[in-house]
Amino acid sequence: MAAPTETPQRIVIVGAGHASAQLCESLRKGGHEGPIALVGEETWLPYQRPPLSKAYLLGDFERERLFVKPRSFYDEAGVDLRLGVRALAVDRAAKRVLLSDGESLPYDALALLTGARVRPLDCPGASLEGVHYVRGIDDIDALMPAVDAARRAVVVGGGYIGLEAAAVLRKRGLAVTLLHRSPRLLSRVASVETARFFEALHREKGVDIRLGTTIRSIEGAGRVERVEIERRDADHVASDAYEALSADLVVAGIGVLPNQSLAVEAGLPTEDGIAVDEACRTADPAIFAAGDVAWHPHGRWGDVRLESVQNALDQAKACAAAMLGDPVPYDATPWFWSDQYDVKLQSAGLPQGYDRAVWRAGEKPRSGSCWLYADGRLACVEAMNDPRAYMTGKRWIEAGVSPDAAAVADAATPLKGIAAA
Repeated sequence: MAAPTETPQRIVIVGAGHASAQLCESLRKGGHEGPIALVGEETWLPYQRPPLSKAYLLGDFERERLFVKPRSFYDEAGVDLRLGVRALAVDRAAKRVLLSDGESLPYDALALLTGARVRPLDCPGASLEGVHYVRGIDDIDALMPAVDAARRAVVVGGGYIGLEAAAVLRKRGLAVTLLHRSPRLLSRVASVETARFFEALHREKGVDIRLGTTIRSIEGAGRVERVEIERRDADHVASDAYEALSADLVVAGIGVLPNQSLAVEAGLPTEDGIAVDEACRTADPAIFAAGDVAWHPHGRWGDVRLESVQNALDQAKACAAAMLGDPVPYDATPWFWSDQYDVKLQSAGLPQGYDRAVWRAGEKPRSGSCWLYADGRLACVEAMNDPRAYMTGKRWIEAGVSPDAAAVADAATPLKGIAAA
């Protein structure tokens, strides 16, 4: 990846999420005085997505609180907001972004902060009324009245989004069946031990969890009435047996796909996202990418694409520094959180390639932490209602400290004492 030869004046940002708002702020704080244009396909100002499947869907979070910055911030920062407009193509030779309203924007530096989109269901009946996704404000605003009118819901997907949606629907009084293709929950994003914790929690709350199950079809006369599922055997092979689940609402959370088409069509390298270097630079020295769409090298975890607010904010800062001629390698420890019922999960690191997991009981009911080691090295901590364990583990991971696993597992030994040793 190559760095720009001179500091850019005209900066165009495509995408209107956490990273975009942070990039605008970081550029201005870094001394950039040239024009900044922000292009967003939605009509909303950049907003937070994590509360959507939690407090916002539950009705406990006002819409105005979702917005990362008020409109006055963009006015005062001199940001040219182009909302409700799609970026159709990038002309790298002319350094222009072609927009859906017929205009084109010239740039000296372009930031592709295009995020990700929901992975759609591909079964028959997926387009019936009553099938909903969880991604943006408009999705949740459409889902809310459907929840009010529903009695039985099927949630498709056992990742964080699916589990958070299931928790909200149960709190709203619906009967909930959760379907997950994998033989365990949180199969891509958490340890087996933490997955078992949340499976037990949801079953206790009355969620009917069906693992190793796929949808055969969604049926109904114009709208959802039932979901037909096929079961898989112990080897994860689909069987001929199927079952019809009564439902008047389907909520799908089966993952996301990076919005990398602009980069692909512009001839930029992509993998599972837009390929960037440690300073968020693409193969074109005038084009950058950050956030959920960026496929980037990480010193400890290899090449990854991370879907988190922390990653979006920190990469946006790295992107601004590189644009302004002072690139700083991005190598932050990933961290995540999830709220389900009365449990807050906080994790640091990535649960990849671990060969040992130890459980540490918490001081309160329904609390504890899972510590994951790879070749004797602490790789990840997942803490449920245990912020002290999370903060301690995150600090150790960042410092490259790997405490004795047996000592960590002994809840009678204070974490502070282990750190001192």
